[in-house]
Amino acid sequence: MEDKADVRVPVLVVGGSLVGLSTSLFLSRHGVRHLLVEKHSGTSAHPRGRGINARTMELFRTAGAESAIRRAASVLDGNQGILQTESLTGDNHKWLVKAIDPSGALRRFSPTGWCLCSQNNIEPVLASQSRAQGADVRFSTELMSFDQDATGVSAVVKDRETGEHTTVRADFLIAADGPRSPVREQLRIPQTGNGELFHNVSVTFRSERLAEALGDLRFIVCYLMRPGADGALLPVDNDKQWVFHAPWHPDRGETLEDFTDERCVAQIRNAIGVPDLDVEIGGKAPWHAAERVAQRYSSGRVFLAGDAAHEMSPTGAFGSNTGIQDAHNLAWKIAAVLDGSAGIELLDTYEAERLPVARATSERASARSAEHSHPGYAPPPTMGGGPGSGVLTTAMGYSYPQGAVVGGDPGRPIIPEALRLTGDTGTRAPHLWVTRAGERVSTLDLYERSFVLLSGSGTPWREAAEAVGGQLSVRLDAYAFGSGRDADLIPEGDADWAAAHELTAEGAVLVRPDGFVAWRSEGSVADPRAVLLEVMSTVLRRA
Repeated sequence: MEDKADVRVPVLVVGGSLVGLSTSLFLSRHGVRHLLVEKHSGTSAHPRGRGINARTMELFRTAGAESAIRRAASVLDGNQGILQTESLTGDNHKWLVKAIDPSGALRRFSPTGWCLCSQNNIEPVLASQSRAQGADVRFSTELMSFDQDATGVSAVVKDRETGEHTTVRADFLIAADGPRSPVREQLRIPQTGNGELFHNVSVTFRSERLAEALGDLRFIVCYLMRPGADGALLPVDNDKQWVFHAPWHPDRGETLEDFTDERCVAQIRNAIGVPDLDVEIGGKAPWHAAERVAQRYSSGRVFLAGDAAHEMSPTGAFGSNTGIQDAHNLAWKIAAVLDGSAGIELLDTYEAERLPVARATSERASARSAEHSHPGYAPPPTMGGGPGSGVLTTAMGYSYPQGAVVGGDPGRPIIPEALRLTGDTGTRAPHLWVTRAGERVSTLDLYERSFVLLSGSGTPWREAAEAVGGQLSVRLDAYAFGSGRDADLIPEGDADWAAAHELTAEGAVLVRPDGFVAWRSEGSVADPRAVLLEVMSTVLRRA
C-alpha cells in the first residue's frame, strides 16, 4: 500500500473532536503537515465539555488561539461556581464551589485563566485556526483500516458522502477517536481503572421563563437533588438555551427509549421546582462517566490521545483538558523527530510522562464526583479526596519525574499536595511578567516551538546555548535576564528571576517547547557548553 498511497503526510490524526482538533492546531504550529479525518459531518452540535482550565488556556495562548476562544465563550463570561440545591425555587442553596479562583491566587502562577466554552463553540475555532495554518481537516471521512511497518502507517479512509476510498501513508498515526476507540481496539491495548461510574442522558432544551426563575443566579452547573427528580442543570446562553443531565440507570433496565420528551419535560420541571415551566426539548445524547486508562499509550508508530487513552468522571473537567495536554506533549516530540532534531526514542517519553498523569488525574476526578454527590453517582464508601486533591494543583501542578528530562526525581509525586511551580525539573516552568524588546510578555509565552535556556546576563550560558544549538542543528533560544544592554528579558517590578526558579544568579534552566523544565543548574559549572551539549543530547535521545 505504501507505493500506491493516494495521500502522503507525516501524520494522520484520527478523530476531529476537541482533542483531535487541538492536536491538529499544535502540529500546525510546529509546521508539521498532517491529515485529520473525522467520521461525523462537522464539529459538535451538542453543548458539552465546557470547562477549559488555566493550563490548557496557556497552551491555546501560545498557539495564538486564546482571544478567539474567549470571544466564542463570551456569553458565559459571568458564570462561576457549582451550586447544589433541592430546588431552584427553594432557599436551601449550597455553593460547592463559589468561584473558580476566589482568592485570585492564579494570577501568581499564570498569565491567563479558566474559560467556560462548550465544545460546540470551541471546536469551530480550533478547526478554523488549524486550517488557516494549512491543516487538511476532513469531516465525513472515516478510518476504515490501518496497518503499520517499521517506517510508517498505511491506512484507508472513506468519504462518507461520496463513498470514495483513499489510501494514506503516514509516518505516524495519532488516534483521538474517543472512549470506544477502534484504533485502540485493533491494537488490543487493555485498560485499567474502576470502569463505569454512572450514566446520564444530556437533554438540550429551550425555555423562555427559566432565566426569570433564576434571577441573578449565575453558575457553571447546578446539581438539583430533589429525590426522584435529580439532575444537573447547565446554562448555554443564560437566556433561553439550557442543558439538563438526567441520571440514566441501564443496570435497572432503563433504555434510551424510556427518555421520552414527556418524561424529560416532567423531570426538568420537577427538578427545577416550577411545575408549569415552559420546556421545549431540542435533543438528547447519552454519555457515560467512567474511570479507565489505557495500559499503553502507543504501539509502534501509533499513539493514543484524549478519551482513546483515558476516560474520567466529568466533575472538574479534567478529562478533556488532560487530553488536550496529551496532544501538546506529543506534538512537539513528533515535530522534533520529523525534522531530525531528536531520535525516535524521544517518542517513548510520551507514555512515560502522560500515562502517570492520567492515572493520578482520573482518580482525582472520580473522588471529586463523590465529594460533590454528582447526580446518578453512587461511589464506593471508601472513596475520598486524599493528598493533592485541589483542582488547581491537579490542573497545573502535575510533574514528569521521568521522561524527556535530566535530573528529575523518580520519587516525586505526580500530583503534589500543594501547587508549587518554582522551576523543578519535570514541572511547568514558572510564570513571570517580563519586558522583551519593548513588549510585556509572560515567560510562558517564550515556550512553544523551541527549547529555551534562561540565565542571568553576564554569564556564559547564552553563548553556550548558541554553540550547542549550532552543533546539534536544533533551535535552542537563549534569553538573559537583567536590566543592562546585554539583557533580553527585564523582569517586572522587583521580581527576581533566579529566586523564582530557585537558582543562584549564575544558574540556568532549560525549558522544553511545552513549557516544562527539562533540566536545571542551580549555579555555575566549569564547562557550560559541554554540560548543555550532554543534556540536550540526552533529552532529545541523540545517539
